Amino acid sequence: MTMTMARERDAEKLLEVRDVVQEFAVRGPGGVKGAKVHAVSGVSFDMWRGETLGVVGETGSGKSTLARSIIQAPRPKSGVVRFLGTDLMKLGRRALTEARRQMQMVYQDPYGSLDPRWTVLELVEEPLLGYKVGTKAQRRERACELLDLVGMDPGVFGRRRPHELSGGQCQRVAIARAIALNPALIVCDEAVASLDVLIQAQVLNLFERLRTELGLSYLFISHDLALVKQVSDRVAVMHLGQLVEIGPSEELYRRPLHPYTSALLDSIPGLDPATGKVRRPTAPKGEPPSPINPPSGCRFRTRCPLAQERCAQEVPKLRELFPGHQVACHFPLATPDAAATDGAASASGNGAATAGDAART
Repeated sequence: MTMTMARERDAEKLLEVRDVVQEFAVRGPGGVKGAKVHAVSGVSFDMWRGETLGVVGETGSGKSTLARSIIQAPRPKSGVVRFLGTDLMKLGRRALTEARRQMQMVYQDPYGSLDPRWTVLELVEEPLLGYKVGTKAQRRERACELLDLVGMDPGVFGRRRPHELSGGQCQRVAIARAIALNPALIVCDEAVASLDVLIQAQVLNLFERLRTELGLSYLFISHDLALVKQVSDRVAVMHLGQLVEIGPSEELYRRPLHPYTSALLDSIPGLDPATGKVRRPTAPKGEPPSPINPPSGCRFRTRCPLAQERCAQEVPKLRELFPGHQVACHFPLATPDAAATDGAASASGNGAATAGDAART
C-alpha cells in the first residue's frame, strides 16, 4: 500500500514530528567533560492512520532513539511531537501517561520484555491493570480474547511462563500486550530481528492482519532493508541522527535519491535477472563519523563519492523532488528533469535497465 492509498483510506494525520533533537551528555575523547552525542538532529516527518512507516539505517544512526523520543522516553531536547493533535512535549506526567495508552512498543528481545515470574495471562493483563481497565474478571476475559487474536490458545498457553515458550510465541505475547489498550500506533523496534526466517514471516503476517482488523499504524524500525520494503508503505532513511530520505517504499527502492540510500541498497545481496548471476553486496565505503563530533554540512560527505565543497559548508534541507519523495542532498542521484529525459529515451527504445536497477526491483 502506498502513502497515497493510506491517505485515501483515512486522511487523519496521526503523528507530526518537527525538528526533533535528542542529545546525551558523555565524556569525550581523553575523558573530557562536556561532550554530547548528537543522537537525533532536527528530524521531521508525518504519519497517517493506517500507515506503516519503515525506518532504516546503519547501527548507530539514531533509529531507536528517534522512536523513544517520539513516545517521550526520554523527552527530546527540543522540537515538536504532535500525536492525534496533541503536543506531547507540553504534557505533564499524568497527561503523558494517559496519551501513551495510544502508543505502544514491541521490542527486539521478546524474552527481555516479559517478566519471567508471570504467567502469559498475567503478562497480557498487565497494561489493563496498570490503567485500571475493567474488573478482574473482565481483564481475564479480555486477555483470553487477545491471546486468541494473536493465535495462541489461552487454555494451552495461559498458565505458562516465558521460559516455556519459543521466541515466536513470546513475541506474540508481547504483541497481545501491546494491543490490549486499543492503541492507534505501535512502534516495532527490531521486533523480528531475533527470530528465524519462518517465525519472522508468521509474525509479520500477524502484524498485517492486526493492522487490517484493528486499524493500527506501525512505526517499523529495522536494519533489514529487504524486510522493511516488504512491510512498509513508506520508508525513512536515517544517517547519523538525521533523516536523509523519505518516500514511498517501491519508489525509494527502485530510484533512491540519496547516495547513502543507494549505498545501503548495494549492501543487499541479490540476483541479477538479466544474467542470472548473484550480485555480491558492497558495503558503504569508510567508517561512520563519530556522533560526538559529526562533520560539518552534510554528515555523509566524508563517505560520499559525490561530495563537493558545498557539502562541507551547508547542511542540506529535506526537499520534495518527486510526489511524496523527499531527500536531503545537494546533489541527488535523480531529478524530475533527468527522470523525464530517461523516460522519453526508454519509450523510444534507447533506454536500457542496468543490473543495479534490476536488483532493486
